Amino acid sequence: MTLLTAAYSPCPNDTYIFHAWSHGLLAGAPSIKVTHADIDQTNEWAFAKYPPFDLLKISYAALPFVIETYGLLPCGGALGEGCGPLLLSRSQNHPGDFFSIRRKIAIPAERSTAFLLLRLFIAEHYSQVDHEFVVVPFHHIMQGIVDGVYDGGLVIHEARFTYQHYQLQLLVDLGDWWERSSGHLIPLGAIVARRTLGDGKQLARHIRDSLRYAQSNPKQSLDYIRSHAQELSEEVVHAHIQLYVNEFSYDIGERGRRSIESLFTRAMSNQLIPSFDTASVWL
Repeated sequence: MTLLTAAYSPCPNDTYIFHAWSHGLLAGAPSIKVTHADIDQTNEWAFAKYPPFDLLKISYAALPFVIETYGLLPCGGALGEGCGPLLLSRSQNHPGDFFSIRRKIAIPAERSTAFLLLRLFIAEHYSQVDHEFVVVPFHHIMQGIVDGVYDGGLVIHEARFTYQHYQLQLLVDLGDWWERSSGHLIPLGAIVARRTLGDGKQLARHIRDSLRYAQSNPKQSLDYIRSHAQELSEEVVHAHIQLYVNEFSYDIGERGRRSIESLFTRAMSNQLIPSFDTASVWL
């Protein structure tokens, strides 16, 4: 492999993890040509008839639909605790009262884990809903709620640290709901590789080497991270990395595997994703 194509988000956790590899700082690693795009776009690329990328950061919710083309790598993604999506609104609503949002809700992607968690929450709490869900780039959602374009919004990434600045109300912390109801980690973003690349062990080794490099040389990646981040505050960037880059970024491990399987099994039981063998997701 002399050159790989890769697409991942401009969020600080992704640019932090992949900085060293994308900048040719890893001995023996193939070069990668990187495209930065929001998760809605990377999910769409994974669904394409002829997917244009060898490596992709996609939502775990999208993975069951693309397992014939892409396999899951055991590192580089986002699993964790206290890092899930938030459902926000303008008015002071009773926490957990989904129906206090009148009608239109902005979501970051139809195949996002955030939206899958919201659909699970709805399926397990309400018999029916008539809300309209609109896909909006995640960095436009909060201002859209403020401006009254949307009655509520499902936010991800650094919005967890900044929604108070927009004077928005937290309605449901879906990550907290998932953790309490399942006892598992929140599987958010997955790093997948084209199955035609073969064994994923070498790819996983390069990702881990890149992460180790970032941890050993934290200042080297700062310019790259900030040049792509939606929130330029160094404090927000640091908080984002601290929350989304953790031991499971280095190795999903058994606990991570059980969490992923739990999400897929529960989604299948609610008929939100097609039925499949959860062991088949791995490369």
